[in-house]
Amino acid sequence: MEETIFANRETIKVRALFLGQRIDLRALENVERVATNPLTVAAGETGYAVLFRYGVAVLFDLQPIEEATFLNNLKPLISSPFEKPEVEDTEIQLEGKGENMARVVNGNIVLPQLTISSLQIVADVLAKSVVLAHYEQQTSAAFDRIEPFATGLQNASWSRKQVRELLKLLGTTLLIQNEVMGRVEVIDKPDLLWDCPELERLYLRLESEYEIRERDQVLEKKLQSVSRTAETALGLLKHNASLRVEWYIVFLIIMELVLSLYQLFR
Repeated sequence: MEETIFANRETIKVRALFLGQRIDLRALENVERVATNPLTVAAGETGYAVLFRYGVAVLFDLQPIEEATFLNNLKPLISSPFEKPEVEDTEIQLEGKGENMARVVNGNIVLPQLTISSLQIVADVLAKSVVLAHYEQQTSAAFDRIEPFATGLQNASWSRKQVRELLKLLGTTLLIQNEVMGRVEVIDKPDLLWDCPELERLYLRLESEYEIRERDQVLEKKLQSVSRTAETALGLLKHNASLRVEWYIVFLIIMELVLSLYQLFR
């Protein structure tokens, strides 16, 4: 049976931070590991940190100065760090004599006990939640920016700046889709459950409480809407440009005929 941690504690502070596009976990090969997959290390005096290669660190029971020191040491390993990381805070409340079931009450996670494996499951869900929160904001901003294009699809006189904006929006949606579905694998269960199937109920409960699947579906629908609108607008622009070229050719042919007739009659 796996040893419990924080046995004499009632509450543990937890903070998930989406720090950048990637954390180079290979550079931590020589660091003493508490567990792997996901990588879990000791941090601060009594705390732990669970690190994910897609740029998230989930910190358990770190004081502010310990957190600042840990993140400062981690900074060189972060690729494309965000200027303002997405942060999600919560607490784990331990109820040794309470209900033998994980649940979320008033935003806090209530557990009968905590082990390293269950800590990793909590970290996995919080990591996915903070990634979704980050990309939900980006997608909402893209959704607002695409609206003028959606209402003016018949406009054939867009500027180059507007065309570049459309291309940028299309690129943003494709990048988000690649991040969420490709690297983060938001709706996939953690590999840890293969070794610890008894933790699947905990994972499913937390996944449901944080609405991971529902948020992923809403995000995907918004991304598809932005992508379709951008592709439609760009296609219309291409059609209008081709149509203008065709009219220029017709105009030149007519001019050539007029000149030929003029020369003939002279």
